[in-house]
Amino acid sequence: MSSSKTKYVIVGTGGRHEMYRDALVGKYSEHRSLAGLCDINEGRANLSARIAKERFGADVPVYLADHFDRMLDEQQPDVVIVTSKDSTHHKYICRAMEKGCDIITEKPLTISAEQCREIFDAKQKTGRSITVTFNYRYAPPRTQVKELLRSGTIGDILSVDFHWMLDIKHGADYFRRWHRNKENSGGLMVHKATHHFDAVNWWLETTPETVYAQGARRYYTPETAEELGLTNRGSRCHTCAESGKCPYFLDLDSNDSLRSLYLDCEKYDGYFRDQCVFSDQIDIEDTMCLVVKYRDGILMSYSLNAFMPWEGYHVVFNGSRGRLEYKTVEDAYINADGAVPGELDEENSWIRVFPHHDPSYEIELWKAHGGHGGGDDLILEDLFAQEKPDDHYGRCASHIAGAWSILTGIAANQSIQTGQAVNVEDIFPGLE
Repeated sequence: MSSSKTKYVIVGTGGRHEMYRDALVGKYSEHRSLAGLCDINEGRANLSARIAKERFGADVPVYLADHFDRMLDEQQPDVVIVTSKDSTHHKYICRAMEKGCDIITEKPLTISAEQCREIFDAKQKTGRSITVTFNYRYAPPRTQVKELLRSGTIGDILSVDFHWMLDIKHGADYFRRWHRNKENSGGLMVHKATHHFDAVNWWLETTPETVYAQGARRYYTPETAEELGLTNRGSRCHTCAESGKCPYFLDLDSNDSLRSLYLDCEKYDGYFRDQCVFSDQIDIEDTMCLVVKYRDGILMSYSLNAFMPWEGYHVVFNGSRGRLEYKTVEDAYINADGAVPGELDEENSWIRVFPHHDPSYEIELWKAHGGHGGGDDLILEDLFAQEKPDDHYGRCASHIAGAWSILTGIAANQSIQTGQAVNVEDIFPGLE
């Protein structure tokens, strides 16, 4: 085996890229190297390089997005990590594969069936690999659920009830950022729920067939703002006359991470991180309900609400031999505020089994610490460790899994728009 280090570059230097950067220039730097940082915003890219230097002594070259090709030509990376805005994923993925690179990409793989087809065509043409970082698969309690289902604890799975709650801290944050417009994110059905739909596909080892959905923006509206007495609203928190009494005010200036990453970098591209959550320019839903039929006949009812008093989810598997209930409460956070994202609240999380003919019982949760229910550290180990950990749960996800997860959300968006059930095969034929 060659002693040379595997070379990586990262495109997109917002809050989500930081764990990959720190892993490459820190814990895994003996066998991995970070050879470039790329972003549309010069300030954010330079900030990331400066942090890499100050914390780890790493010198990482910086490139603007217009010079993405030049970065690939000059640095000759083995792998490109894509953590840019969702609607740009396909562009960087396809171009990097054409240049001979493998891909690690944040979820969602992309936001439309057309962009997904471009990725598949480039993958077939180049033969490069694509890994989609579904860290939710790696959270120990979620892996434990897969183990219980796989072992037949409740027999054959017949239906699923899955309800996800985003609290008013984390949930509101999607309505401040670029995620607030579907042209950027695909809406929460794609950007956020891709995690949830992938988890179901992975837990049950199945894929969606038909999707029927309803959704609306019911809470983050101008009408809600009026009810709260916020009658003199501005377009953003930083200059809003109502900031003193708005419960959704985000003070970028008071948080070192948010100030340096966004407020100080506005001059480079004019992006405002703290846009008003009640703006009439928002076109994503905050209230969504789905019914999904899977290829093996399993039915799922699913809901996502982005204005709840607590953060987490409750998922129920109804089987031929009983019922398994899994509830998780997670610490809420604002993206890139320096807090650990999605830390598990073990006191309020549990797995309970209800057999058909025996007393119910609770199962001790597998221990989980760190971001996203303990999944972040484990997925980094899987991505960057020299000796790969055992993956008999199939947690490492390819572009195939990435496609299946977004197709449920894309179908849901289409169903919301038309009022009709949508056949996934009609959106993306031939996916197996």
